[in-house]
Amino acid sequence: MHLSPSSSASAPSSLSPLSGPAGQLPAINAQTALFLDFDGTLADLAPEPDAVLIAPGVIPALMRLSAQLDGALAIVSGRRLADLDAFLSPLQLPLATEHGAQRRDTRGRVASLAEPDLRALAERATELAAQHDGLRVEIKQAAVALHYRHAPELEALCLQVMQEAADRTPGVELLRGKFVFEVKPANVSKGSAIKAFMAEPPFAGRLPLFAGDDTTDEAGFAAVQSLGGEGIKVGEGATVARHRCASPEALRQWLHAAFGGMAKEENNDAPAAAPESRS
Repeated sequence: MHLSPSSSASAPSSLSPLSGPAGQLPAINAQTALFLDFDGTLADLAPEPDAVLIAPGVIPALMRLSAQLDGALAIVSGRRLADLDAFLSPLQLPLATEHGAQRRDTRGRVASLAEPDLRALAERATELAAQHDGLRVEIKQAAVALHYRHAPELEALCLQVMQEAADRTPGVELLRGKFVFEVKPANVSKGSAIKAFMAEPPFAGRLPLFAGDDTTDEAGFAAVQSLGGEGIKVGEGATVARHRCASPEALRQWLHAAFGGMAKEENNDAPAAAPESRS
């Protein structure tokens, strides 16, 4: 068992340039299967996970894009399913949650792919958080996350404790994210979740496009690019993604522009109106 930035991505590079205007990012069209991370991608990062705010216009834009893509739009996140539904209400999109450990398809069916016994690990993380101000433990259905955003000086200690606890827990691996160490089931990832979606309608037969911001998204970038699609890294940092945008705000602008472009494309493809009769 080892610390892994993602469970299946190849070694990231830092060659993709930082893009600004939405026009420099891949186009979304009627044949796209769109996958989006949540924190740091759709929504700005917040001091606490529960403090995230959804920018105005995001939910209507997702509704319109999902309709234009015939439902081939899914959120792929480390969040819990119930948390994402609460943030995105009234939307009920296909979801891959807890880094691929759970998945809800377009019919609303939820499959839990793995649920290791994390009780001892959660207890150890909780003990550590009780001893140090600034640490926060998030216990999910199939994962445990230790957040140290408010105590960055404790990074090495958090890594040591979570690594040791993970080494004693069968069937798990340790992920490193932005100010968080998270233990999740091994052999599932955002990449494996995207590939599962791509084997099902309405995603099957389309070109996948995935946007994410963290090291935990690297498996997703590798997966979509192996299928002929494109990855978009949001923000700085080494990545295997071939495209990059500067911030969640830039990513949201790209989504709004994509809707406008698809609407224009549909209008251009529509049959011309019959000439008005002049009798």
